[in-house]
Amino acid sequence: MKKVLVSALVAGIVLLILSVIGLYLTIWLFPGLAGQYFDPAFDTQSSKIMIYFLHPFIISLALSWFWSRFKGVLTGSFITRGIEFGVIYALVATFPMMWLIYSAMSVSLGIVSTWFVLALIQGLVAGLVFEKMNP
Repeated sequence: MKKVLVSALVAGIVLLILSVIGLYLTIWLFPGLAGQYFDPAFDTQSSKIMIYFLHPFIISLALSWFWSRFKGVLTGSFITRGIEFGVIYALVATFPMMWLIYSAMSVSLGIVSTWFVLALIQGLVAGLVFEKMNP
C-alpha cells in the first residue's frame, strides 16, 4: 500500500507541473482555443478553483491503484509498459467520456481534443512513474 501511495504522490506532483505547463502552452500556442474558456460555462472565478489543482493528485491515486492491480498483465520494457498503461487508460476511461461530453455539452471539438490529449499524457507519464517506482 505504501508503494501505491508514494508513487501516487510523486505522479501527482509531476502531473500538476505538467498541467500548469500545458495550460501556458495552450494559451501561447492556441489563443483562440484558450479564449473559449471565458465562456460562462467555465467558472474560473469561483473558490472551487482549488479543486482543479487537486485533480492531478486524484487521478494519480486512482491510476496508482489501477497500476498495482493491472501491472502484471503488461509485458515489455520500462517504456513499453508505461506507454501501454497510458494508452489503455486513455482509450478505456477517457475516450468514452470525451465522446459523451462532446455529444451532450456545448464545447468545441478542439477543447474536447485537448482534454483527451491531456488525459493521454497524464496516463503515459503516470504509467512511467509507476513503472519506475512500483514495477
